Amino acid sequence: MKVLVVGAGAVGGYFGARLYESGVDVTFLVRRNKQMLLNERGLSIRSIHGDIFFSPKTITANNPSNDFDVILISTKSYHLSKAVEDFKRFVGHNTIIIPLLNGISQLDVLLETFPNNKIMGGLCFIESTTNEDNVIIQTSSVHDLVFGELSGGTSDKVRHLEKIFSNTKSSIRSSDFILRDMWAKYFFIACFSGITTLFRSSIGFIREDNKGLEVITALIKEIAHIMRAHDVPMPNNVEENQLLKIKKMSRTMKSSMLRDIEKGVQIEVDHLQGYLLKLANEYQIESPILKIIYLNLKAYENQLV
Repeated sequence: MKVLVVGAGAVGGYFGARLYESGVDVTFLVRRNKQMLLNERGLSIRSIHGDIFFSPKTITANNPSNDFDVILISTKSYHLSKAVEDFKRFVGHNTIIIPLLNGISQLDVLLETFPNNKIMGGLCFIESTTNEDNVIIQTSSVHDLVFGELSGGTSDKVRHLEKIFSNTKSSIRSSDFILRDMWAKYFFIACFSGITTLFRSSIGFIREDNKGLEVITALIKEIAHIMRAHDVPMPNNVEENQLLKIKKMSRTMKSSMLRDIEKGVQIEVDHLQGYLLKLANEYQIESPILKIIYLNLKAYENQLV
């Protein structure tokens, strides 16, 4: 099986390396400057689950067209449109496309662009980053990639992929409820990133203050209201579940969006909080906390221009 990983950063580079390590035929679709860097230095992973170093196969968007069996998309949402244009030439009739982005609107883009291909749902749970030497650092016990049929249940294709991907050192597994899982992660990411970026703080200080906890609780209620109006599959006690996750986190935890702001780089505000506001407007739902968070993040983006 030939797998194309779109991007070779902290997420795509890590899971692509684990697949390569297990014997899967993996190629990375990257930009020219990244290709030159990988050709020169190779791809290096430092992980508590075992280090990896190898010289990966890479291609750019200018390579001759060549069909792949599976395409894993690991880019940020603001690079998705360009990434789709880049990997179009490598999609065959039987190619399976699995996005690993946070959020949900990426599915609309892919289903519209590739109506005749198998689009599966996907998500990952991993703490990884790329350091100044272009080494991917992975530090936590969790390094999971989850995929599945958007319609729910399983299929021969899912079982086939799971069998091939099951021999990696990371946890790659299927879900019979991948849409539910994607929305649940989206809920948490939108809340956690929104709160920590609003207060420019790790989660501990915010939740340990009564007023901060009130803001967190109000935001959770707003997001739940929006998602219920959109008929999102989620449990009746989703508010309690989400708040419990926030309370269980290490007090020093920061969202990746806050870390991006601290680095002064681009963020996924329109893809995450912006999409929820779009739904809120569609269903005429008041969401004042979410609006404040969105405006705060857009003000940051404006400073980058």
